[in-house]
Amino acid sequence: MQFRGGMNELMRQAARMQRKIEQTKEQLKDTEVAASAVGDKVKATVTYGRKVVRIEIDPEFLKSEGTELALDGACAAINSALEQAEKAMQAEIEKLTGGVKLPGVV
Repeated sequence: MQFRGGMNELMRQAARMQRKIEQTKEQLKDTEVAASAVGDKVKATVTYGRKVVRIEIDPEFLKSEGTELALDGACAAINSALEQAEKAMQAEIEKLTGGVKLPGVV
């Protein structure tokens, strides 16, 4: 099998794709996604760059159920939001790679 332009051209294309992926990650890193837990009583907002931006806990829920359940709900909401952010980032990267999943990219 002969590559047009040889191995050097293939390496240049790979480097261009990597730059595009890094640019996309940089552009999207501050995009926010939110998730909730415990019947929307606890909400967490994170970025595609995996930073927790905000945690909201319904004050009435906190009073009635206590700190432990509220913290468990916060963990669940954060984990769910992080998972959504990762999937969304992967979807954006797959658009660039034509659906090819590259290990270690996201």
